[in-house]
Amino acid sequence: MTETLLTTVRRYVEAHGDRAGLAQTPIPGLTTVRSTTPTALVHGIPRPLLCLVLQGSKRVAMGARSYDFNAGDSLLITADVPTLSQVTRASLDEPYLSLVLELDPAVIAELSLHRPPTTPINDAPVRYEPTDAEVADAALRLMRLLERPASVPVLHAQRLRELHYWLLEGQHGAAIRQLGWPEGPSQRVARAVAVLRAEFTRPLPVERLAATAGMSPSSFHQHFRAITSLSPLQFQKQLRLIEARRLMLADGLSASSAAFSVGYESVSQFSREYGRLFGLPPSKDMAGVRQWVQV
Repeated sequence: MTETLLTTVRRYVEAHGDRAGLAQTPIPGLTTVRSTTPTALVHGIPRPLLCLVLQGSKRVAMGARSYDFNAGDSLLITADVPTLSQVTRASLDEPYLSLVLELDPAVIAELSLHRPPTTPINDAPVRYEPTDAEVADAALRLMRLLERPASVPVLHAQRLRELHYWLLEGQHGAAIRQLGWPEGPSQRVARAVAVLRAEFTRPLPVERLAATAGMSPSSFHQHFRAITSLSPLQFQKQLRLIEARRLMLADGLSASSAAFSVGYESVSQFSREYGRLFGLPPSKDMAGVRQWVQV
């Protein structure tokens, strides 16, 4: 990993980062991250993305599997899967720094047009490898646009395309290429996931989701679980619970208000399922998180 990329990302996130250490850039899907301390566990269901770790260490867990990665590694998530993440090494002198890019299936499809999809040796939706030099160089050229804001609208699309190209040519290429295969299982399931994300507060019959994916209900259920590690109903529940937790943390909603906002009809059911996912009932979880933030 080049020191210049580290310096460029550090400079940007220190100038533009919010209280959580996140700096969304004007380039679609590109975010810089900074943390000066190890963090608590964060639950989420990220979209397919690439994370280049420039300094410090992080752990990401999916189900029973966990992945520890350090400066110089690139983490790839190729499906909308529930994950736990935690910065494990960071300090004031050497903060955790990373660059996160949401992958664009349309760009991947265009770049893969003349190359048949190949099945990766490792089909896990979460993986990491040492960052390819070409990927780091392309990321640096993309970041440098931010130092000349007038160039962003003109040049960012081709720089993003270049970065996706080198990702396809690198160690993650076979896994990423599947995201550009419109009728592959990953993309079919992704269409159903998009509906779940948009309408997770409402009842969603599996038949509707299967039709969106262009599969029979039984085939859809099988592929959905294989790709996300959850059933569609479990996936929807986690979306609801993660959003409810965000509403309580960011907007100060009570547990009951958050529960009703995300589609629960029973506060007691919400509390039980919240405790199973996050390890604590809502009130104790909120107290612990707020104490962590104050430390």
